[in-house]
Amino acid sequence: MPRPKKCRSVCELPRTLAFSPDDLSDSREAVILTVEEYETIRLIDKEGLSQEQCSERMQVARTTVQQIYASARKKLADVLVDGLPLRIAGGDYRLCNGGRSNCAHSACYKQKLSQIYAKPKGEAMMRIAVTYENGSVFQHFGHTEQFKIYDVQDGKIIASEVVDTGGSGHGALAGVLSALNVDALICGGIGGGAQMALEAAGIRLYGGVSGSADAAAEALAAGKLDFNPDVRCDHHDHHGEGHTCGSHGCGSHSCG
Repeated sequence: MPRPKKCRSVCELPRTLAFSPDDLSDSREAVILTVEEYETIRLIDKEGLSQEQCSERMQVARTTVQQIYASARKKLADVLVDGLPLRIAGGDYRLCNGGRSNCAHSACYKQKLSQIYAKPKGEAMMRIAVTYENGSVFQHFGHTEQFKIYDVQDGKIIASEVVDTGGSGHGALAGVLSALNVDALICGGIGGGAQMALEAAGIRLYGGVSGSADAAAEALAAGKLDFNPDVRCDHHDHHGEGHTCGSHGCGSHSCG
């Protein structure tokens, strides 16, 4: 059985995701640079780190960094020599939560999110976050490891992206959503304290939702989402071994 691929730690996401030659006159397929490949270019070529230092930042072996870096340089060469468009997308990575001493951005994780996910000025846009796991609405807000973020304009989703929570727990997740400039949250179960934090942050809550995350976001964008306005989940997996919020869809009834 092959070893599972370890996610590479990335300190910051690229702010520009696509590049195209000025004289591009046909529909040539873009070269895809993964986020971790971008990160090796940023750390080694832009910041001047050695491959060993880069491996420490990304929390992978030096040989892994060498392979990622070589792949990134080959792709950039293809783009420059052949005049191809470039897109940065995908990969096996996780966004650093700023908690490591060797992270250059240890004090500003939320500020970084706020800058990266700033909304376009002058546009009436709604941003929806959904607790996310494998395409579905994750059923326990406080334990979610990812949010899927949807930008909605004129009742339609125009962009979406999965964002790691950076290891934040119950008390910090509302702050992460606020940093992401989120207007509304879709989730399964959620405790009273988290609800108060969301309310204080001005984030509207749509709880008690299950099923496809994309379908839920589309329904909310269209004003047709079926949710539970009285959702509550006051326990933290203490009913017994193997019994968690996700196992009974606690957004649909009082768990207390």
